[in-house]
Amino acid sequence: MEDINYIKHLNGVFDRFSRDSRLNPTHISLYVALFQFWNTNYFKPEFFINRDEVMQYAKIGSKSTYHRCIKELDHWGYIVYAPSHNPFKGSRIKMFDFGTSAGQVVDPSCTDIGTSSGQAVLPINKHIQTLENQKNNNKPRNFKKLDVDGLENRNKQQTSVPYRDNLKTKKHKNYNEPL
Repeated sequence: MEDINYIKHLNGVFDRFSRDSRLNPTHISLYVALFQFWNTNYFKPEFFINRDEVMQYAKIGSKSTYHRCIKELDHWGYIVYAPSHNPFKGSRIKMFDFGTSAGQVVDPSCTDIGTSSGQAVLPINKHIQTLENQKNNNKPRNFKKLDVDGLENRNKQQTSVPYRDNLKTKKHKNYNEPL
């Protein structure tokens, strides 16, 4: 049984997923399903899987999609896949530890000597909010006010309904009468 930090591993592998343009959602779903089976097997170096169970966990409906994705994950270095042609044994899977750090990750700029015993506080880069929209600087500022009511009345068809405010959306509402 390996000593795997669940959160660090998932953070590490999702960081790697975000940088890999070859992956699609099916690859990620399959990896997460395999990770769950690895967790169920107490993070043993190798474990055996049943294709139908993994497909059900990963929500994959096609055997060809399953085989394509698991072979690609093996080829790209996310797992080691050894297929079994024995339906009673199952295929052998070896997972790698992507949570490579043993301790807490600390930003070296937080202290004078570059180490810290406390939790690191890292800056969060947020978009700077301005009062002015930067995308629309080239648009003219003074628009002529159009006669919107006149346009609406010309384009609408005349209806035979005497009371047009069926939802009673006028400002002066009587809350005692039903809708």
